[in-house]
Amino acid sequence: MKKIDVFEDLKSNSYPGRGIIIGKSADADTAVIAYFIMGRSENSRNRIFVAENDNMKTEAFDPAKLVDPSLIIYYPIRSLDNTTIVTNGDQTDTVYEYLSNSKSFEEALRTRTFEPDPDNYTPRISGVVSVDGGELNYKLSILKSANNNPDSVQRFFFEYNSPLSGEGHFIHTYECDGNPIPSFSGEPKLISIDGDIDTFTNKLWESLNNDNKVSLFTRFIDIKTGKSTTRIINKNK
Repeated sequence: MKKIDVFEDLKSNSYPGRGIIIGKSADADTAVIAYFIMGRSENSRNRIFVAENDNMKTEAFDPAKLVDPSLIIYYPIRSLDNTTIVTNGDQTDTVYEYLSNSKSFEEALRTRTFEPDPDNYTPRISGVVSVDGGELNYKLSILKSANNNPDSVQRFFFEYNSPLSGEGHFIHTYECDGNPIPSFSGEPKLISIDGDIDTFTNKLWESLNNDNKVSLFTRFIDIKTGKSTTRIINKNK
């Protein structure tokens, strides 16, 4: 698979929807995680990211304008021991519950399906990052309809053991803007990972479409110590 520049990829796509990036820093010392959300409707854009200890949740920026919280208010990030869970919906809680009971990421997501939002049937994208004993491993998944047909659910899982330094993988909900919006297809994109957390965060934020971007979360985890550093950018302030 050809490695791409994630910043250029985002600049060329006005609406990738929600996206997850997981990878390893070029110096091999750090696990890199990013999650962003975008929105076209007023309800979708009426959100902010809020840190809660090692976790992160979405909240309505203006509660008076919140119409339907069911698909926009959730925990995208939850931590469990040496594991970080990142998803675009309330399946974060499902994965957390299953891992807490010594079950797997895959088992958890086999109980879930795409989002119930016709006619888009937005995919559920999820990732899990393990930093243990100086080793980094991660997984990604997408649950989606069969080309916007809700009669069939398709579940895909991707496992990355001992990832290479300076590389990561990027998956997002939508191929591009549209009506209905076409779901992401194929494997997660192979991308370059470079820069410290502030450089990486700022370049990601600047690459997202200015009209549609809502919030961005990044976390760098020291692979040897497990110590993490987090950044959050919200368009709504």
